Parts: sequence; structure tokens; C-alpha cells
Amino acid sequence: MIENHVESLSLVIPVYNEAEVISDVIKAWNTCLDGLGIVYTIHVYNDGSSDTTLEVLNALSREIEPLNIYTSENQGHGPTLLKGYNHSHSKTWIFQTDADDEMSPEFFNNLWSRREEYDFLIGRRSQRSQPLSRKLISLISRSVVHLFYGKGVWDVNSPFRLMRTSVLSSIIARIPANTFAPNLIISGMVNLQQIAYYETLIPHQERQTGDVSIKKFRLFIAALKSFWQTIHFRLSSN
Repeated sequence: MIENHVESLSLVIPVYNEAEVISDVIKAWNTCLDGLGIVYTIHVYNDGSSDTTLEVLNALSREIEPLNIYTSENQGHGPTLLKGYNHSHSKTWIFQTDADDEMSPEFFNNLWSRREEYDFLIGRRSQRSQPLSRKLISLISRSVVHLFYGKGVWDVNSPFRLMRTSVLSSIIARIPANTFAPNLIISGMVNLQQIAYYETLIPHQERQTGDVSIKKFRLFIAALKSFWQTIHFRLSSN
């Protein structure tokens, strides 16, 4: 599927308490996208960080022209993602990644170079080390999506996804703003609607700074919420 106008990209990065690494992450993406000659903007959504993330971002915005910063009270990763997706409808493509430096921009062209053939391209995380609790949640997430939406995308919650706006925007617009894990629903709808997708292995490294924001009991409560929302969206779409 070839666009007959200049393609543009919106890079969406949600961030919460990543002051130690966010500058390096954005600089790396800026260098990568410049090197590929892409018309792009970087949209960073500061989700109520309590460290110096916002100060770091404000300083960086004076150095990197395509950088746009949005800040709000803490709403959670999912609602922040949806805000970024819905702000990006004017671009040909939306690419989402996280701010934790666990997936490198050096592998972005593995997806970008295949974009003419597909509408949804995703990096399946490889070399990933997880505690048993997160492995179990990943397994259940995939099982829920495959059971209710059909088989297809494997790494259903991967934060390394390139989406053609003209194809995915109508799906994204229907996802409730308070959804905990919207990427699960998006992956599910790609399967359900048989949208042309491409999935390839992308190396994943453990975070070197900061810490995960949801742990132990809160992690399982959050997982149950995301599973229910994913199932409810599918049932209400009939």
C-alpha cells in the first residue's frame, strides 16, 4: 500500500519518572529518524512524573526542534498512550515506544523499510528476561487476545509498534480513554479485522535505570483490569 504524498511520522513516547535516561532516549530517536530522512515530530507525554523528568524535557526541547512536550497529572500508561495516539491523526504513521531504553531505535528500520507492504508493524521482544509474574501476565494477555479476537500478533503488548494512521485511527478512537492497556485491544483488532501486519524479532534489554511503576499485588490487579477491558471491548464490538 503506497502513499501518494509525503509520508510523515508521529513518534509517541509516554514517560513517567525517567529523568536518568529520557534525554539519551530522545536524542537517539532524533538521530535515527534524521538519518532515515523521515518527516517527523516527537511527542513526549509526561504522565505526572515526580522526579526531574519535566525539567530534563524542557531543557531538551530547546535543543531538539521536532520535540513536543505534554504534561499532566498522573493518569497511567494506557490513558497517556491513547492521548498520544489521538493527537497524531494528521500524520501518515504513528510509532510508539517507551521511555525506558529497553528497545533501541537502531532496529526501527526493520519495521520502517517494510511499511509499503503492511498497515501494522510490530517488534516482538526477544532476549527478554522477566520475573515469573510478568511472564504469566504476558502469557494470559496473549491468550485473551487470541481467544477473543483471533490468532495473529504474538507480542500483543509490545511497545515498539508502527501503525498506519488511516487504517488504525478509527479503532483507536473507539477505545475508552481510561483503558489500562490499549495496545492489547489494538493488537486484537488487527487480528480480528485481518489487517495486514508484520512482526519481527527486536532485541530487548533490561532497564538500566529507574524502576517499574507497578509491582506485586498491584501488578495482578492491573492485569485483571486490562484483561476485563480487553474482553469487554471485544464483546461490545459485536
